[in-house]
Parts: sequence; C-alpha cells; structure tokens
Amino acid sequence: MIAKIARGSRVRGLLHYLYGPGRHDEHLDPHLVASFDGLCPDPGRQQDATLAHLATVLDAPVKDRTARTGKPLARHVWHCPVRAAPEDRILTDADWEQIARRLVAAAGIAPDGDDDACRWIAVRHADDHIHIVATTVRQDGRRPTLHRDALRIQAECRRIEIEYGLRRLNPGDGTHAKRPTSAEQHKARRTGRTTTAREQLRTTARQCLAAADGDTDYLQRLRAAGVRVKLRHAPSGDLLGYSLALPGDRNRHGQPVWYPGSTLAPDLSLPKVRHWLSGTGPEGRSTAPRRPSTARHAATRAAEAALGQLSHRSTSDADAAAALTATGTLLDALASTTNDTQIGDAARAFERATRIPVAPRHAGARDLARAARDLARAGSALGRGDDQEATAMLLSTLVQLALAVAAWHFTHHHLQQAAAAQAATAHLRTAYAGAARRPLAAWHAQGRALSDADLMHFTSAIRAGIPERAEQILAEAAWPALAAVLRARAAAGDDPIAVLREAAADRELESADTVSEVLVWRIQRLTRQRRPDEAQHERKRKRSSSSAPLSATVPTDPSGRSRRPHR
Repeated sequence: MIAKIARGSRVRGLLHYLYGPGRHDEHLDPHLVASFDGLCPDPGRQQDATLAHLATVLDAPVKDRTARTGKPLARHVWHCPVRAAPEDRILTDADWEQIARRLVAAAGIAPDGDDDACRWIAVRHADDHIHIVATTVRQDGRRPTLHRDALRIQAECRRIEIEYGLRRLNPGDGTHAKRPTSAEQHKARRTGRTTTAREQLRTTARQCLAAADGDTDYLQRLRAAGVRVKLRHAPSGDLLGYSLALPGDRNRHGQPVWYPGSTLAPDLSLPKVRHWLSGTGPEGRSTAPRRPSTARHAATRAAEAALGQLSHRSTSDADAAAALTATGTLLDALASTTNDTQIGDAARAFERATRIPVAPRHAGARDLARAARDLARAGSALGRGDDQEATAMLLSTLVQLALAVAAWHFTHHHLQQAAAAQAATAHLRTAYAGAARRPLAAWHAQGRALSDADLMHFTSAIRAGIPERAEQILAEAAWPALAAVLRARAAAGDDPIAVLREAAADRELESADTVSEVLVWRIQRLTRQRRPDEAQHERKRKRSSSSAPLSATVPTDPSGRSRRPHR
C-alpha cells in the first residue's frame, strides 16, 4: 500500500478534480467513504450536496483562524492518495473507511479521541485507491503537529498490509530521496521530457560530484553541465547552501523552478557534499589525468577492495556506509562516461542503496572515491581493445559488488536498500553482457582453436584446481574462453592449477551466473596486479596461439600438481 502526501492551497480545486471525470475519464462513481464527523455532504451520492458546500465545511476552521489573526494561511490543504497494489483484493468502502481513519490518526491530522482535530474527508473514485483531504487548522484554532507525518503514515501502511493481507512493501528508514510530485510528473509529460526536472537535476548533480575535488569545483561542473546554480550566502559572505534549476523550467509566473540540493537527495545538501569531499581528500585527489582503460582498471581494483570490506564481518557500520556511498559515486562516474542506458539505470537504481541511518566515515572509502574521480575525469572509453576489456572487467566486478551490497543490506534489515541494490544488479548484468561480448568471443575463438592435447591439459587443471566446480565449468559455454586465458598464463610461465586456485580463492563463486566468465576476469585482473609490465606488453601485442601443445611443456602428474618449479 502506497501513501503519498502533498500540500496545496485550494480545497475547492482539489475537490473539483476528485469528483470530476479525471484526466482520462478514469474516475468512476466518486463518493465519500469517510469524514471527520460522518455527516459531511457527499456531492457524489447526495443530489442536494455541492462541491462548494463541502469545501465550505472543510475550510471553516481555516477561515475562522484567518479572521481572528488577520493572517491568511498558505498551503493549508493536506492531500494523501492511498493506493493498494494491483494484485491486492478489492477493498470495500468499509475497509477504506477504517484505513482512512487509521492514517489520519497516525499522521496527526485527527488523533483518536480528539474531538477538536482537523476536518478531513476520504474520497473514492476507483477500486484500488482513495484520496484523503484535510485542512490543517484544528477546530480549536490551533495547528496540528505534522512533523514526520510521512514516516508515521508509512509505518501505519506496513501494519495495515499485514492485518488486511495485502502486498507487503519494504519499510523505509527516512533516508530516501524525495520522489517527484504528481505535478512534476505531469509537467514532464506535458513538456515532452522522459524524466522530471527533479530527477534530471539529481542525476546531473551526482555525476558532477563524482568528478569534483572540492565544493567550488562541484559548483563549476554543475554550471558547465548547463545547470543554473543559485547560491545562498550568510551576511559574512560564507556560502550556506545552493539551489539548482534546469534552463527553461519555469513556474506559472515565468520564474525558474529552483531545487535546493537537500531536496534532491539528503546527501546533496551543501554540508553533506562538503563532508564527502573533505573525507575523501586530500589523499584522494587525482594526481594526473589517466587513460580511460587505466582508470577502469584502477576502479576495478578499488571495487574489489570495497567488496572485501563489505564481506568482512568486522567492518563497522560507519565504514560500510562510506563504502556504500563511494560505490554509488563510482556508478555515477561510470554512467557519466558512457551512453549505455543500462549503466545509467543501474546508477539511478543504486542511489537508494547508498544511504543508511548511520553517519559514514568517508576516510575509509578514499581509494574508491579517488577511483571514481579518476574514472569520471578520464572520459569515455573506446568500444574495442583494452578499453572494452577494462570496461567489461569493471562491470563484472560491479555486479559482484552490487550483490554484496544487497546481501549486506538484507543482513542489516535495510529492505528498501537491498531491493535497490538488486535492481541495480540486473541492469549491471545486462551492461556487462554487452561489454563482454567481443572480448569473450575473441577468447572463445582462441580456445576453440587449441589442440586436443592442450584442452585435455587444461581440463585436468580445472579438475585439480577447482574440483568442486569442475563439471559446471566444463559444461559452460564460456569454458573455451577460460581455456584460452589459462593458455596465455601458462605461456607466460604460470602454473594453470595455481592460477585457478588463486582466482577461486579470491572470492566466493556461488553468486556467479557463469563461473568460467568470472574466472576469466579474475585471472586477468590478478595478472595485471601482479605483473603490470607484462599486462602493458599484452595490450601492445596480438594474442596468438602457439603451434606446440602446452601439455608437452607444462606436464602434470596424476595428482594434478604441476612439475614446473614454483617461480
């Protein structure tokens, strides 16, 4: 059950919409299911009742207060649509009446037993939802206490779902970014935008922050991205905050629609931005521009370290919170350097997984933050050669990291964040499949060209090095690609069995969709870490198959151990 709260100024205008046909004639049989006194006029069911009469009843305490104080109230209309899930049973009017009464009590609009509470009604014009409308002046003339009303309503919705047998949504913890309002969504559709201004500004701000090394640099990058920036200063001249607007996005008075950073996302307020930037520097500052492939390889190493950090039970919540934030920043950085919509979708989905109700210790995520900064500044990578291999390797690691984040959130009962990490994982898997297709195809062709003797040799190495996974690996379509990578390592003087054992021990393989593909990228990454000079040489030369079978040069005894002396 989803409940959203909006504020407005005109009861009559809202009632006109609720009792009208709707934007697409979707409103059927609009009528009251509940009201503050059970006696309110119902224009949907009573012939002598009018919208004007109903509006007058609801607005009476507001007008009395205005007449007494001489100060008109702004945005005194409290509007809360409440919607059941599509698969839920159809609730009766009596069900909706009880739900409405529970929600206005939870919000503070009309606490149980309070005869002087605010006036409210609940209108139903569809099977699956109602609209609660209230005016925020109590009948004794005082204002209600509505602080954190949205959180209280969400908590009550979770209880209602259990009691009524409805679809259960994940409970929140108050760390989510503000969602676009219905008015913002309607405006986006009307102006032909695929996303709302709020969402577009949030994405741009996060991508600019990923590349920034200070708040001045951050604001300059926002302006360079075409965003309007308005600063708020103290009388002393100190910067206190900032607001953003899209060019051409104006209100009905022709003025820009400004969004303070804190309303785009909790971590985009100026104090939180400064906390992030100061916590990840100055040691995290980039020292020199990097090639895109080099930046991607560095990001892969940093992501692997974060994966290990989140998988370790001794990691504190503050350090884990920093790793979550930095992982989101890395995804934002990668999205800013590519046109792959799946990566952008992954970054937006993962955004919800970056925040928990724990203050992050950002210094613990310096390496990942620096990798994100270098990645954003290095720019776009080519879709071929080492650039493409580096991108595929990074995405393969990010899939594993997103899975680890989801598992960490599940363990800590952060269900909304866990669901967000899982959604991001699905997008990352699709992006990885596209990026890995060409390099895997090349390795696959090399593996298919190996001699029978070589294939038998590497089959024995698989069974000796990873016996518990051997049959699964040998049955996978990517097995020839793994054989080609093992051949390259053997040609460089490595023991294939030792290489496999090192790659398998690097991290668990249970979550891998295709074990052989995961091993391909782990072996490539571990090789780069151990032998950077050799990795650089590999980029410059074409891979070629040797005419002599490797089984003649790297013999294996019946136990599966190589006879080659360890290097």
